[in-house]
Amino acid sequence: MKPNLVFIMTDNQGDWTLGCYGNEEIRTPNIDRIAAEGMRFADAYCVNSVCSPNRATCFTGLLPSQHGVHSYLGGEKPDAQMGPDAYCTIEEFTTLPRIMTDAGYTCGLSGKWHLGDSLHPQEGFDYWFTKPKGHTSRFYDDEAIWEEEVYTEPRYYTDAITAHALDFLEQQHEQPFFLYVPYNGPYGLGEHMTYTHENRHTEYYADKELNCFPREPVHPWLKQNREIINNPVSIRGYASAVSGVDDGVGEILAALERQGLDENTLVVYTADQGLCGGHHGMWGMGDHSRPLHTFEETIRIPLLFRQPGRIPAGGLFTGRTCNYDFFPSLLEYLDLESAIPQEPELPGESYARALTGEKVEWNGTIFHEFENTRLIRDDRWKYAWRFPEGPDELYDMLEDPGEQKNLVGDAEFASLVREMRERIEAFFNRYADPEFDLWRGGRSKAGRPVGVWPEERGEVAGV
Repeated sequence: MKPNLVFIMTDNQGDWTLGCYGNEEIRTPNIDRIAAEGMRFADAYCVNSVCSPNRATCFTGLLPSQHGVHSYLGGEKPDAQMGPDAYCTIEEFTTLPRIMTDAGYTCGLSGKWHLGDSLHPQEGFDYWFTKPKGHTSRFYDDEAIWEEEVYTEPRYYTDAITAHALDFLEQQHEQPFFLYVPYNGPYGLGEHMTYTHENRHTEYYADKELNCFPREPVHPWLKQNREIINNPVSIRGYASAVSGVDDGVGEILAALERQGLDENTLVVYTADQGLCGGHHGMWGMGDHSRPLHTFEETIRIPLLFRQPGRIPAGGLFTGRTCNYDFFPSLLEYLDLESAIPQEPELPGESYARALTGEKVEWNGTIFHEFENTRLIRDDRWKYAWRFPEGPDELYDMLEDPGEQKNLVGDAEFASLVREMRERIEAFFNRYADPEFDLWRGGRSKAGRPVGVWPEERGEVAGV
């Protein structure tokens, strides 16, 4: 029988928040269990710094400059999420849930969609519990969608997502199933971060120092979240939200075990993107600073795979991956590689054989793009190139893993900078679709951060 798939994705969570990645202060025993009983990816990265683009990439295997979702949905006009002009932003591509549906899977979603037309089930999903929009304003009494109607969900929202995930799992499935659980937490943004976060972990964290959140001077680039950074209420609230997600993961694992589905279910745990929690004097993701930042904590994500009996316990994949590798890897693992589209050309590689214990040759170079910023990261160097006038950054990640010394202006590294630019250009010239290549005048399906592009600052003639 084909294996079932439970794909759990959290919102704004760096790998640094989890025990299995070395955090000794935030309680995540259930997520850590997935790592212990399966494979942990030591160096997993996201292709973009905000929600919607990474979700589109995981479901299509394409870059933002291929699928056209360059930023989070919400600022775009017309609004893709709700209303008469709503549309699914990845509908023209071959997507993971559509492939799974065509392969005979029953598909369910419980959580955050954030890829357009949220009111109606998309891309083959039959079970559809979701949020009208992407952001989380509050964890109680927030809006939700069930049976194609918007209502106010009174429960702790993370728990409501878990409850619907369990409802799907407890149904009688005559076919293999694909359950997508994109949690709203831990999130870590918005006005609610200045209030005490209320869940069952609140009391535990109330007196904790939580030194895993660095207390550093606020970075001059930071434009938002200045009331959150170094705020103990916010820090403890974010930790509570992380543990709240872990509770839900534990309930899902227990349900699989209770129903005897453990060995025939692949469980994947990841996040859409990371989050700086005081690191480098930043709080949030790349869009919360000007210029857009690319610090490791905002682009590194957790990535865990578990299927007892097929994926060896305690496995570690040390190759550097990006989430555009996820789509071809998952389909190969599920024996659905024949459904991988040939057009557009996918930028990712498959690590599927590594999941079952085979050795694979791995490049280790990843690329990242967010609006006017493109980045290359290899085993030693990290170069961020901001179009059209910088500022750019170059770090020696072996000598300076904390990204403290920008070498881009040092004449000694001028030739290296040229090489890095050539590698970035070669990559995007190969894969970017001219229609969605912002660096060459392409369009976007999502709104762009104000002030990033010269024309939005009134610096182009006629503006």
